Amino acid sequence: MKEIKIPELAESITEGTIAEWLVKKGDKIEKGDPVVELETDKVNVEVNADSAGVLVEIVASEGDDVEVGDVIAKVDENGEAGGDASGEKAEPKAEEKTEEKTAPKEEPKQAAPKQDEKQEETKSDNTQGVIASPAARKRARELNIDLSQVSTRDPLGRVRPEDVEAAAKGGNEQKQEKPAKTATPKNTEKTEFDKPVERIKMSRRRQTIANRLVEVQHEAAMLTTFNEVDMTAVMKLRSQRKENFIKKHDVKLGFMSFFTKAVVGALKEFPLINSEIQGNELVLKKFYDIGIAVSTDEGLVVPVVRDADRLDFAGIEREIGNLGQKAKNKQLSLNDLQGGTFTITNGGTFGSMMSTPILNAPQVGILGMHNIVKRPMVMPDDTIEVRPMMYLALSYDHRVVDGKEAVQFLVRIKQLLEDPYDLLLEG
Repeated sequence: MKEIKIPELAESITEGTIAEWLVKKGDKIEKGDPVVELETDKVNVEVNADSAGVLVEIVASEGDDVEVGDVIAKVDENGEAGGDASGEKAEPKAEEKTEEKTAPKEEPKQAAPKQDEKQEETKSDNTQGVIASPAARKRARELNIDLSQVSTRDPLGRVRPEDVEAAAKGGNEQKQEKPAKTATPKNTEKTEFDKPVERIKMSRRRQTIANRLVEVQHEAAMLTTFNEVDMTAVMKLRSQRKENFIKKHDVKLGFMSFFTKAVVGALKEFPLINSEIQGNELVLKKFYDIGIAVSTDEGLVVPVVRDADRLDFAGIEREIGNLGQKAKNKQLSLNDLQGGTFTITNGGTFGSMMSTPILNAPQVGILGMHNIVKRPMVMPDDTIEVRPMMYLALSYDHRVVDGKEAVQFLVRIKQLLEDPYDLLLEG
């Protein structure tokens, strides 16, 4: 009898939720076959069978939370498809009857403790939303340490084995006081309503999004500055080039390539906005991997356009299109989502006029695009013209970026967009 366990997924992913079983009990499976879809904090991944045989037992049901190393199913290497657990051994009829009577009693006894253990572990560790390495989780179980009470020096909030060791020595006594102060009964206590309501369990990804957004606002000194850009030149250029562009490159010329190029150009002039904090150091990144926020049914994801400074307009549009399609089809990989240096989000596609985007940690800057609206504008010669205008918002981490740099960065983006021919020449 072989066990199917949750494998190592990635350093920052140690747990997930069973989203869907791709096979059922009694099915014949081959080594390497996908057997279950696992929903993690970032993407959905498939878990493959380590050995061939017949699936005789499913330990974790759809909706169950599981961790790396947990057994989720069992495979009989000598079983036959369509059989069940009672058909594993050929015994005399009298003995089969005895087994049939005892097997149902034994299975619940084995299954029940596993569920109870998971419930007790969840209650004691309260690890939901805690990012920790497998080694840290194992050490926490050995020392009976609550991971949610362990403080960490990791800038991404990951709990390491050394953090658990420090907590075991009494380093987390002060940390234990914080939950009592910051506890929010609204999130833990169920409110009863006199009128009809529907309760829907939050997906793991939605829980992670919620936790991360709150963490960013608590950990970063976030500030937002605004400006407006006249989109006349960009819209005129797109109108002039769109037909030849699509014939030549087989992709449409959209707004995102202009904004991505403008952001890269501005980041080169203001390198601090392309950095992150690690401990007591600032890491200035000499590459430009731009995250493009994409809305999906399960929440916002930010796939990354790699080396955007080396791509031309067609390359950027093609890459954004591919990532957007993968996001909608739930085909994004972890590599698609990791390592961005700066993020662009476009609320204008939904009609947003103005917003204050939240940082995508550990990045220190995010640009918010908004709806294009025709407004009367006073021109340099004091005449008034109707122009297509867009509000821009730059949220930044004031621990790294001063207000002067943030304003100048946004002004530079405005200048590049209002004279986009420079972008074409640079591209």
